[in-house]
Amino acid sequence: MTTPATIPTSVRAGARGPVRTTRPTGAPASSSRWEWPLAGRPRVLRGFAPPAQPWLAGHRGTDLSAPPGAGVRAAGAGTVGYAGPLADRGVVTVLHPGGLRTTYLPVQPSVRRGQAVAAGEVIGTLQDVPGHCPAACLHWGLLRDRAYLDPLLLLGHGQVRLLPLWPAPPSRPAP
Repeated sequence: MTTPATIPTSVRAGARGPVRTTRPTGAPASSSRWEWPLAGRPRVLRGFAPPAQPWLAGHRGTDLSAPPGAGVRAAGAGTVGYAGPLADRGVVTVLHPGGLRTTYLPVQPSVRRGQAVAAGEVIGTLQDVPGHCPAACLHWGLLRDRAYLDPLLLLGHGQVRLLPLWPAPPSRPAP
């Protein structure tokens, strides 16, 4: 199984299957491709806490502190997959090479579906929508296909969870 060299190894470590602990030869460091979705280095209010099963409650992203009206930036280059309202709040989704997608909410989008965006490009402004955080915050998510991952791994932060790789059971001879 080969993995594109442009995806940080730490992100691959969050996926199901064998774990790699080093970047492929010639792969860029994760920090050269990904940026914080807010100016500076925002304070993390609540970290990624995935549920034990996909249907259970959990926190499938990272909440970052920011004032309402703050510019929200694309964490990496890609194409806008969705920009609009969803459940009474604005949402922007950016599709990235390698099957990754980042989500940002609550955001008043300044981009449209299908638009190419560069890493660090402003994609909207943070809305003041009560409910998710006690004060205004940006909920930043990361997915590969349908699997939620910790977006802080894009920046070389976050908690890597290594799963055991069990050897295959010995095969039994045919009767």
